[in-house]
Amino acid sequence: MTSDAPPQRVADARVVGDLVARDRRTGAPALRDDASGRSYSYYDFVTTTYKAGNVLRYLGVRAGDGVAVAPDFLPEPVLTFYGAAQLGAVTAFGADASSPPRATVVGVEREAEFDLPPGHKLAVYGGAPDRPETTHWEKEVWSENPAVHPSEVSPSDAVLRADGRTYAHADLLDAAVAVVEGCDVAPGDAVVVRDSFDRPGVVAAGLLAPILAGAVVVFPDAGTVGDVSVGTGPEARSIAVADVL
Repeated sequence: MTSDAPPQRVADARVVGDLVARDRRTGAPALRDDASGRSYSYYDFVTTTYKAGNVLRYLGVRAGDGVAVAPDFLPEPVLTFYGAAQLGAVTAFGADASSPPRATVVGVEREAEFDLPPGHKLAVYGGAPDRPETTHWEKEVWSENPAVHPSEVSPSDAVLRADGRTYAHADLLDAAVAVVEGCDVAPGDAVVVRDSFDRPGVVAAGLLAPILAGAVVVFPDAGTVGDVSVGTGPEARSIAVADVL
């Protein structure tokens, strides 16, 4: 039977995939989107990252390939980022139709913006696509096998492209550990993301640090007050994003 207690902090994470190990699957919340009322337990979060990675593999993404993801405050971009990281792929939060990487993942309302060349794939979330060649994120992820990816990923491998440079797994995890220790982020804490994750510091502090700590990534609505804020907010503890990375 799955426990409802939050998982304990990961003691020695070397790559992003260590944060979503199978033994961290519990019934405690991992991701909460207050605006839509959607949430993922650690069990569902971990399992869905595996499925998202397998969908990216189906789209042709391999180690070292780029994945462009819209920086929407929704679960799908976060799950895609974790899935891509487990493949050794490099995510950029921001999707530009003029320079597509191997795979692009955006909201369905943006499908018409993209007319990708051969070898480049588009997936959309938030509804079914109009074009048959576009992948429906929710449909494919729901039906995908939740098997762990067989990819070998190293701490020195790139995992994020932002601000004109790449960041390795070790770079982001070192920053995430510093956030957890500096803000005393504990299992079960609500970490409210109030700045865009097209900034590398927000990825480290808002998308990785909470999961590393066994806390909850929260996308707020107007009334949300959590325990820790990434960016300016009403929370008692706050993280200055510019100081993270």
